[in-house]
Amino acid sequence: MKTMMIQGVNKAMSRLIMGTGDLRELDEAKRLMLDAYIEAGGNVFDTAHQYRGKEQILGQWLAEKKIREKVVIMTKGAHHDDGSPGPRVNPQAIRKDLTESLERLGTDYIDLYALHRDDPSVEVGPIIEELNEHLESKRIRAIGASNWSYQRIQEANEYAAAHQLVGFNFSSTNLSLAKANEPRWEGCVSADEDTCAWHKRNQLTLLSWSSQAGGFFSGNFSPDNLSDAEMVRVYYSDDNWERYRRTVKLAEQKQVSPIQISLSYVLHQSFPTCAIIGPRNPDELHDSVLAMNLPLTPAEVEWLDLKKEEIAQ
Repeated sequence: MKTMMIQGVNKAMSRLIMGTGDLRELDEAKRLMLDAYIEAGGNVFDTAHQYRGKEQILGQWLAEKKIREKVVIMTKGAHHDDGSPGPRVNPQAIRKDLTESLERLGTDYIDLYALHRDDPSVEVGPIIEELNEHLESKRIRAIGASNWSYQRIQEANEYAAAHQLVGFNFSSTNLSLAKANEPRWEGCVSADEDTCAWHKRNQLTLLSWSSQAGGFFSGNFSPDNLSDAEMVRVYYSDDNWERYRRTVKLAEQKQVSPIQISLSYVLHQSFPTCAIIGPRNPDELHDSVLAMNLPLTPAEVEWLDLKKEEIAQ
């Protein structure tokens, strides 16, 4: 498993992150999946205060396996409407959610702590100051922003630098080969061309959720198949269907699947990236590992992105 580092976290992190959105119970199938991920060299888990019951299940499994110190936990807090109506991006909500997440996970620290949503009406200063208090107390090791625009992240990091504080060391937005027409869920942010250019300039790590665009490249969708309203709304566009056609062509050349090409694309950006995945079985995990190790040239990445008309044969 390929790895990378994030400042503040003293462990090498696998570039494939195991999502816990489907972790509803610790049945045999889920245990097999989690075990297979560890055996493949994976060690990073993505969860959130707002994911009902997921933190407790992950914490239970980690306690059973006795591997807490070997893994990296990313959890998120301050999500809108999590326990009370309306935006909750404020020091009080951060403190409450973090305290509860630590208890649910059965740990005394979080490796990667991200704010799950943004509220642009709130000044960044009190937020950065609150997060730094938890960094100083070692309850969290690195801080990041999930679904924040790059402009707000820059504003927060400029405040941190001006006040000798720690800023965001990572962002977690959607980054995928298929570009979102609009947010998949309210308050979500997808990395557009300007966002990627900013990440390249700053070399800030991006941990991508929905890195395979909800299965857009799986072959289960087509322009005339309108049965999945969410996929149609978010990903159906002429440009994305052209990306799909190019992905199929490149996959045939490399003798892999289009969805593997789409995952490899996320991991071959000009700035550090990881991909959050949700394999349903060990075979799908194996396919993702193969995709992680599938090389793409910068020219191929640009061609998939519609920035070049022809790819070198």
